Amino acid sequence: MKIRLLLPYLAITFGLSWGLISLLILFPQQVAVLFGELSAQTPLFILAVYSPAIAAFILVMHHAGVQGLRRYFSRLLLWRVHWGWYAYIFIGIPFLFYAGAAIKGNLFTDPFPFSVWYEVFPALAFMLILGPVEEFGWRGLALPLLQQYFAPIWAGLILGVIWGIWHLPAFYLSGTPQSAWSFSPFFYRLYRGECDDNAAL
Repeated sequence: MKIRLLLPYLAITFGLSWGLISLLILFPQQVAVLFGELSAQTPLFILAVYSPAIAAFILVMHHAGVQGLRRYFSRLLLWRVHWGWYAYIFIGIPFLFYAGAAIKGNLFTDPFPFSVWYEVFPALAFMLILGPVEEFGWRGLALPLLQQYFAPIWAGLILGVIWGIWHLPAFYLSGTPQSAWSFSPFFYRLYRGECDDNAAL
């Protein structure tokens, strides 16, 4: 697949997600009647979050067929990576969470966002389904297309900007997780994370 597919990919991704968010902004009462109050569990919100993956599936299927889609999904089985990455996931990320709580001064007030400890498991299961699915598009299609012409660090810089802009409408939509955040720190964190990840490739 050639880099020329990046523009159709972005058109589908932004068109679907920003189009759905426009409906949520313009017709909040009608959407609430059909789907309930906006939250991370609202079907339209989930569909908007899934738009990068949906765009990737459409393009891979169109240009490579069923066999291409099967090869595309087979990359999920590439799990043999350096042990340091697993340590980062299971130790590093929780450490950053508690370090952030310590910096904010609420380490001993509410560092754990669940009143009962075992509620974390369904929350993790939900977030594994909701959040990472978009990476089928960003990391699975857009990044490899960019890396055909750019070194990983530059591909990461470009994708980080696109990815950050894609999140922008969620900051102005009540009920989304981002609505309580400031866009600038979020964009910087998102941008740096994307660049750091790709610099490691």
